[in-house]
Amino acid sequence: MSAHVDTAPRAVTADSPSWWERVNKATLAMFGVTVVLFLAFGLAAPNFLTFDNLSNLATQVAITLMVAVAMTFVITTGQIDLSVGSTLAFVAATTAQLLEAGWDSSVVIVIGLAAGLFWGAVNGWLSAYQKIPPFIVTLAAMSVIRGLAQLSTQGFSVPIDKRLFVARIGEAKFLGFSVLAWIALLTVVIGVVLLARTRFGSYITGIGSQEESVRRAGVNTNRIKMIALMLTGLAAGAAGILTAARLGSGSANSGEGFELTVIAAVVLGGTNLFGGRGTITGTIVGAVITGMIANGLTLLGVSPFLTPIVTGLVLILAIWVNLRGRSLAQLVGHLAGRS
Repeated sequence: MSAHVDTAPRAVTADSPSWWERVNKATLAMFGVTVVLFLAFGLAAPNFLTFDNLSNLATQVAITLMVAVAMTFVITTGQIDLSVGSTLAFVAATTAQLLEAGWDSSVVIVIGLAAGLFWGAVNGWLSAYQKIPPFIVTLAAMSVIRGLAQLSTQGFSVPIDKRLFVARIGEAKFLGFSVLAWIALLTVVIGVVLLARTRFGSYITGIGSQEESVRRAGVNTNRIKMIALMLTGLAAGAAGILTAARLGSGSANSGEGFELTVIAAVVLGGTNLFGGRGTITGTIVGAVITGMIANGLTLLGVSPFLTPIVTGLVLILAIWVNLRGRSLAQLVGHLAGRS
């Protein structure tokens, strides 16, 4: 007797969400904003759409995007890291100082990454295992880490010899785009795989939405939360090395306000600021928006002091739309499901 196989199509039930329910509405909305900004700056600034400027835009976005990918994991768990700008400055200054002292570039790169990882581990241990709120821990770390960088450099910028390997990284290009842009692309690929295709990514999302349930399932949630903060430390360390390489110097004043730009990129892209939902694709969109605003306003000759104002207003508008637009999204989803 042959087994009967039911090949009839199944109706969509409450347990199988429609395509509209699976789409991140915030990411979709911000993608539309990106297209509008792209067209607006393209029409207003004739040189905006040139290859040279787009290549420059990719380089400007690269460092923000690298750290924003890691920040996506942190915010998805319901945490936050305010110390990434200070970590960037600390590693940039340390990199320049070690190179000036005659250390080999490969050793300096390893030390810079290890320093970023160390500060991330400190933040993670204090917040995850000592139960100090991440906001407080990283706010304190932001002050301490930058203070150490300023103390070691006495506030002076430390130049890097252009003949050194680290300096050449900042100037190198491949297929018309900087090495920094390619490194950012690699970071994105790794982030997408980790968040969407691994058990670690599932834990990250689960902790942000139902931490107690994940803990009862046998997962060491404290360790996962600590690893997430270690990722932002590592990414900020890499960003510090690349910042020093790009500028040809290391300064304790680098990365002022950088943490706000990174967080804005993550939230603009649709990652839930309170945890439980993260999207690397959205983070790319958010980083491009923040970079495009700065780039486009510069080309238009607008005062650079206006850039953070516009970015802040766009962030507030995005959050307002996300909060107020849920009922509209549900209505559209209902209509889409009926069609």
